[in-house]
Amino acid sequence: MSAERHRLMVGSQAIDYVIARRQRKTLEIAVEPDTSVVIAAPLDASLEAIELRLRRRATWILRQQRYFSQFLPRTPERQFVSGETHLYLGRQYRLKIVPHVQEKVKLIRGFIVVQTYRPSQAEIARELVETWYRDRAQVKFSERIELNIGRFPDPEAFRPRGLIVRRVRQRWGSMSPSGRLLLNRRLIEAPVDTIDYVITHELCHLAEPHHGTTFYELLDRVLPDWERRKQRLERILA
Repeated sequence: MSAERHRLMVGSQAIDYVIARRQRKTLEIAVEPDTSVVIAAPLDASLEAIELRLRRRATWILRQQRYFSQFLPRTPERQFVSGETHLYLGRQYRLKIVPHVQEKVKLIRGFIVVQTYRPSQAEIARELVETWYRDRAQVKFSERIELNIGRFPDPEAFRPRGLIVRRVRQRWGSMSPSGRLLLNRRLIEAPVDTIDYVITHELCHLAEPHHGTTFYELLDRVLPDWERRKQRLERILA
């Protein structure tokens, strides 16, 4: 179903937002890193009900937009050619593309080395590096989930029912109503402490589905420095 685009005036402030209707029972408001506002809404939710919720959350929405605005404009898309720098776990590595009979990606000292028999084709290098990133993310994120559930008094109650690693345009992560954790593939480029922030944030949603007072009380208890980690994440991956 196509997204619905609307504008709500709150005093002199305009809030442009998109409604994404889904098979769900509750309504959720998210301010994305590019400052856009996305509403995940039940299929039968009325525009009046949605705008009522928006008005109630307007102060928070505008505050979040101001916060993300400080990191704009975002860094241009990196190129997949020799000499370009790429991030892995918060450190910068130079890409080195070398002719080889086998296609493989290796981390060697300060380089991400791409072996390929098609070295002149940047799109092939992109595919190989993306696959390597995704494989590393699956391993590293699984390790960090195991460590981060230990922050909670009852760790097994905060164990997700599955992990999905996918490159998505805006969110760092999300927790489905069924308990499946989605993490943005790009997080493998970030420092481990910021990956832990995203994982812990999403694990908190297993107990508190919405970003209300009780959610942030839980997050403050299990990860007191989460705001510092969040700012570092947005600064590094801007």
